[in-house]
Amino acid sequence: MKTFINPDANEWPEILRRPLFDVSELYPTVTSILDDIKKHGDTALRKYTLRFDSVDIHDFTVSEDEINKAEDMVAADLKKAIVLASENIEKFHSKQKPEPKKLETMPGVVCWQKAVPIEKVGLYVPGGTAPLFSTVLMLAIPAQIAGCGKIVLCSPPNIEGKIHPAILYAAKIAGVTEIYKLGGVQAIGAMAFGSETIPKTHKIFGPGNQYVMAAKQLVSMNDVSIDMPAGPSEVLVIADETSNPAFVASDLLSQAEHGADSQVVLVAGSEKTVSEINYEIQIQIEKLSRKAIAEKALAHSICIVLENREESIKLINEYAPEHLIISVRNFADMAEKITNAGSVFLGNYTPESAGDYASGTNHTLPTNAWARSYSGVNLESFMKKITFQEISKEGLKKIGQAIEIMAAAELLDAHKNAVTLRLQSLK
Repeated sequence: MKTFINPDANEWPEILRRPLFDVSELYPTVTSILDDIKKHGDTALRKYTLRFDSVDIHDFTVSEDEINKAEDMVAADLKKAIVLASENIEKFHSKQKPEPKKLETMPGVVCWQKAVPIEKVGLYVPGGTAPLFSTVLMLAIPAQIAGCGKIVLCSPPNIEGKIHPAILYAAKIAGVTEIYKLGGVQAIGAMAFGSETIPKTHKIFGPGNQYVMAAKQLVSMNDVSIDMPAGPSEVLVIADETSNPAFVASDLLSQAEHGADSQVVLVAGSEKTVSEINYEIQIQIEKLSRKAIAEKALAHSICIVLENREESIKLINEYAPEHLIISVRNFADMAEKITNAGSVFLGNYTPESAGDYASGTNHTLPTNAWARSYSGVNLESFMKKITFQEISKEGLKKIGQAIEIMAAAELLDAHKNAVTLRLQSLK
């Protein structure tokens, strides 16, 4: 990890530059695949599944029998952990239900807003080098709570044409029964356009590789909405002399092992703190099964020493990290000043792993500084809001003239007339 000592604020944008891959370079290839899927449905899906996943799938649908058999293949302790996590995720997201409230903006003019579930949602769950069964819980549980009528889950098959059993068990726990053996661009295309087997959805959720991200961006232009823009996962940890160096090192490595393009940022109050944490990183990385991946991520990750606490806060808000771990003295005070972050973890005993799995918060979060304007996935991500209004005769008399004047000023005569005719009928 490259270290910078008290860099000037003008240098921050360059220092904090993300190691991004421009997915627009993939657009021609991905567009060609999507067009083929749109035209030829299941035939195209089978062709690309054979090409990219090396398996010939005749029936993409996961049967109830397959789901039940998968349950028997999951270790008892993992089942218990998945159930615990699902319960906490359910508790946290259930509390996010919006309460409809009617407001009389003036006598006779009543307005209100109603949240309704998105009718059909598609969930994409990667299943390659790391089968993300936790993502099933993070997406399917709030979709169920929101009341989405159709929840479609796609995950890539292995060489035997099967989905990882932990993914299927998590889907069963979350109440999802419409599951398809389909991954990559072909899964996004299927959920965006529909096919003979896979239903078209109205919004697609979930992480994926660069091709999946490119596909999501392309289909969102005309065919379906998506959860949020996304890039490689990232974490920023801020530490001081009160931090536990071993804990901080473990948090940095837990992010680095996600992928070679993950970004890890350490902000520390002194060079001594950086040195202690780097020492722990070298000890712990030797024990990782994904050591090679973590080393590649660390190669382009950075340490920044900032002795001024207020400067550190400014840097964090400028970077807008997906994950922010605040491991400093008086961490609660610093947390109050954070305005740009996807999810925040406070104190020495709150690892990012908790939010990734079992604390209850959602781990589908904005990356690449999108935390400046996007929230992570939450219950409202699976809902839309419709506004209603009801105006009485008395109410129209009170606001009618203002409407007529404003419409006339915008030269919209029909708008004005729609009010004028009603007002005249009330004389």
